[in-house]
Amino acid sequence: MPAPGPTGPPGPAPEAPLTCLVTGATGYIGGRLVPELLAAGHRVRVLSRSPERLRDRPWAGQVEVVPGDAADRDQVARACAGSDVVYYLIHALGSGPEFEATDRVTAGVMARAAREAGVGRLVYLGALEPRGEQLSPHLRSRTEVAEILLASGVPTAVLRAAVVLGSGSASFEMLRYLTERLPVMVTPRWVHSRIQPIAVRDVLRYLVGCARLPGSVHRGFDIGGPDVMTYAEMMQRYAAVAGLPRRRIVPVPLFTPSLSSHWVGLVTPVPAGIARPLVESLRNTVVCREHDIAEYVPDPPEGLLGFDEAVRLAVARVRHSAVATRWSGASVPGAPSDPLPSDPHWAGGSLYVDERTSTTTATPEALWRVVEGIGGERGWYSFPLAWEVRGWLDRLVGGVGLRRGRRDAHELYVGDALDFWRVEELAEGRLLRLRAEMRLPGLAWLEFHVEHDDPGDGAGNTRTVLRQRATFAPRGLAGHAYWWAVAVFHGFVFGGMLRGITRAAEQRT
Repeated sequence: MPAPGPTGPPGPAPEAPLTCLVTGATGYIGGRLVPELLAAGHRVRVLSRSPERLRDRPWAGQVEVVPGDAADRDQVARACAGSDVVYYLIHALGSGPEFEATDRVTAGVMARAAREAGVGRLVYLGALEPRGEQLSPHLRSRTEVAEILLASGVPTAVLRAAVVLGSGSASFEMLRYLTERLPVMVTPRWVHSRIQPIAVRDVLRYLVGCARLPGSVHRGFDIGGPDVMTYAEMMQRYAAVAGLPRRRIVPVPLFTPSLSSHWVGLVTPVPAGIARPLVESLRNTVVCREHDIAEYVPDPPEGLLGFDEAVRLAVARVRHSAVATRWSGASVPGAPSDPLPSDPHWAGGSLYVDERTSTTTATPEALWRVVEGIGGERGWYSFPLAWEVRGWLDRLVGGVGLRRGRRDAHELYVGDALDFWRVEELAEGRLLRLRAEMRLPGLAWLEFHVEHDDPGDGAGNTRTVLRQRATFAPRGLAGHAYWWAVAVFHGFVFGGMLRGITRAAEQRT
């Protein structure tokens, strides 16, 4: 006889999945939130002005991608149509002195589009707001964006956080490099401001939980981890967790935010344009005044992740090249997005090309692994000093320099930052195209093509060909002058790179 069925009342019906629109999906938080929402059973769509940069993400085939710019009303309205929840994760950090105006415009566009589309909830990740202190421009803009969204007429949840601790975040990278590289530090006064950092996994848990908030919830929530400390204490605790000697910290009151940002830009991979708003915010006391979010998104049984454990996990991911997203994944403000100059509108324009070819006995697989692993800690296989000098020069004029490195030591995605390049196209085993994001009087690309070659000797031998091409589209007279000024070094830099890559591939073979 069949076993008797349950006699108790039926359990609650599973909640229907929601359609969640994520903006800023190429950024640090957005790129991590998408798979968390998918794991929670939701349908996800993303708004991106560069959809091709999402192509290689592990979750790309599971989401709906809506091409569009966050400042375009029609495109944002199209993305909001049919969305139950909108995650607003856009900010113009590091885009220059006009970033507050940019934040104001894009937030206004989203507020109106969400209201007109009948969106059920807006969720915004903002910043903790100190009381009785003059806000930095960064915190002031975050507060203004929160107010715009709360005034939208759509139920809105604003999560206010201070420093987010996680592998790849700009705040964590600043902390890591400052602590690891400087056993003795001359520091500004802001190292004594009180901060309540939070682990990125707790931020993501709160964000996902906000999708199911009751419609009556319309407010901001402070979110933070269990530890409150100064930045100086954060550096000392980081050193202890990472197994480093205790750091000596000497505060100097004369350090202005501008000087501090250049100092951070000098020591860490975070360029001064992004470091400055972060540094200015560290002058403020950013500590939670309430923990009301726990009424709606309960804390895990083991509690929120503490500072030491968050750092330990982040350091382990960095050391094992398991960083899912990085601050550098977001577009650099003002960086070029023009296509490679093979389109018709380039016809008749000036182009300079340095093309080199090498035939090698290395297998195509070995050659491709070297090409795909270029940059970062491995360097560029030719005259490291020349590349370092070029990176320093770029930093001096406000560029990103070489120190962004790589997200992963072995694997690349389209859209990844790679030192002062950005991966524009990648065809596994065949093509890697990089677009320059250093400060240049023009547009530049660097391409690597791996090709099979049959010498036709009847012996069944095969060879591998590496084609390397640098393309430069000058902008004005300065662009032409720049090309001819550096052309004399191309034989050493580009020629040496070609030889170094093929030599490394032959050693692998």
